[in-house]
Amino acid sequence: MVITKKYLPRRTVLRGLGTALALPFLDGMVPALQALRNTAANPIRRFGAVYVPNGMEMRQWTPKGEGQNFEFSRILKPLEAFRNQVNILSGLADKPAIPRQGEGVGDHARAASTWLTGVHVKKTEGPDIRAGQSLDQLIAQQVGQATQLASLELALDSVEVLGACDQGYSCAYANTISWRTPTTPLPMENDPRAVFERLFGAADSTDAAARLARLREDRSVLDFVSAEANGLKRSLGAADSSKLTQYLDAVRDVERRIQTAERQADREMPVFEQPIGIPDTFEQHAKLMYDLWLLAFQTDLTRVGTFMMGKEVTGRSYPEIGVSSGHHGVSHHQNDPKQLEALAKINNYHIQMFGHFLDKMSSTPDGDGSLLDHTLLLYGTGISDGNLHFHLDLPMLVAGGAAGNLKGGRHLQYHDDSPLTNLYLAVLDKLGIPVEHFGDSTGQIEYLTEV
Repeated sequence: MVITKKYLPRRTVLRGLGTALALPFLDGMVPALQALRNTAANPIRRFGAVYVPNGMEMRQWTPKGEGQNFEFSRILKPLEAFRNQVNILSGLADKPAIPRQGEGVGDHARAASTWLTGVHVKKTEGPDIRAGQSLDQLIAQQVGQATQLASLELALDSVEVLGACDQGYSCAYANTISWRTPTTPLPMENDPRAVFERLFGAADSTDAAARLARLREDRSVLDFVSAEANGLKRSLGAADSSKLTQYLDAVRDVERRIQTAERQADREMPVFEQPIGIPDTFEQHAKLMYDLWLLAFQTDLTRVGTFMMGKEVTGRSYPEIGVSSGHHGVSHHQNDPKQLEALAKINNYHIQMFGHFLDKMSSTPDGDGSLLDHTLLLYGTGISDGNLHFHLDLPMLVAGGAAGNLKGGRHLQYHDDSPLTNLYLAVLDKLGIPVEHFGDSTGQIEYLTEV
């Protein structure tokens, strides 16, 4: 027997003039005659969490029916195409976000800071902030050493880092959901260019000179690795060659969109001042950040990511969907039908963007499946009713297959205000990181553990 298959190392990159472009998983990265479970083809488990601010229009979020016999609600309708890879969870509570005696308001800051930590935060406007390590960072601790980036933190709003943002609470609490340690919040990056450079900058660094050369010549990172890419294609099989072409096209498209946003940023903006590189519209910005996140997963630059669709108390308006009022104001609807309708539109719009991400993930090959098959994603918020600042019965969903460890297609109803962190124990178990306790957990939730 003659073995002709050439093994391509999993960490192969394309290099050229200070640029190092990571490759997606290719069939040629599987050593010949090795069992799947013993190779790089063994599915890599990835984790992501998406946070939406200011609560939800719960009457239009909660599905009708339980178990497999449920109907997607108006807000969740964009996810119907992914029914078999989505679980909607009702009845979970973020109790650490509830104020203790004497603390008063500040629910928005507590909601964001406790959502992934399950730890009641210290009320302070100063530098002596304290929360807890977040779920994503616990996971990153276990898997981050295998990747170039331990984790990726993304956002759409610009964030303040100093002062008070919510009734006696530091801005640090409201502007991130990711905490490396109880006293170390991680900044969320909202500039696509900064994220792109972090992913596809210079080899092992962000080479400012190389970036400046590209910008001056208006050239893509792909221009600098084209010769090596063409050489690699000639050595690949037809399937791998096609996969590489699709990936490089996706990188070029993302970079083109960033360049377009940067050119548009020179125009005078009548309503608000935009940081350079931020696209004109919410939809363009959201989809671009999701696509960058997908590239980071696809190339295994990281296996952990978080994304804030908006910071708490954001006053962003959405004229493109007919909502001219600010999001935070709309969330204090006082049961006004017009305000409730506006809130539902915003909630649905956010889900549409998440659906874009799921669509891209499901159509991106990864090993013997797709990225979505091998990823576990959380989507939700630390406030259910924004009008009352209610932290019980949270709107939550779990998407993805977690490498065959998660069954979808269900609406799971929990009772007695089960701690949100009980879900996180189940998530950690699905990712092969079993722990006995996290935040205010009391034990793994039922049903989600069934496969």
